[in-house]
Amino acid sequence: MTDRYLPPSDFLNAIIAEDVPLSGGALADANLQLLMAMTADDDAANRDWATMLLAQQNIDTPQVREALLRSAHDADENVRSEAILGLAQRDPVIALPLIREALAQDSVQLGIFEAAEIIASPELVALLLPFSKPGKDQSIDEQVLRALEACRACKD
Repeated sequence: MTDRYLPPSDFLNAIIAEDVPLSGGALADANLQLLMAMTADDDAANRDWATMLLAQQNIDTPQVREALLRSAHDADENVRSEAILGLAQRDPVIALPLIREALAQDSVQLGIFEAAEIIASPELVALLLPFSKPGKDQSIDEQVLRALEACRACKD
């Protein structure tokens, strides 16, 4: 049995367990502020989880976008991927150049392909094509094809 990947932060684990509110009052607002701060934590696992949890929230404020945009330039590719996916859900115009940049790399995380599908820009077709050959991970292969289909559909 493999260990489940969890952050070392008790606060983030409480959010994962849904024991910490992030909306609906002063305490929730303070928790959201702490979550945004955790996207810049020294520990990469905390940054990864904080960015993913923030990206998944149905909260769209300038502060949330700023935290995600900062994380889109993180040294860790997992953090960048989560941030770009969160930005794609909020603002495709901001996300598009970040997706283009990520697709120019040799290694691309699943979240980038999910973001490409969300924004469905025809200009991503050529960048997605090199990833459309079957690889070692079927779920990534399927996501690449969904992203390609979405981008091609907007081209027609």
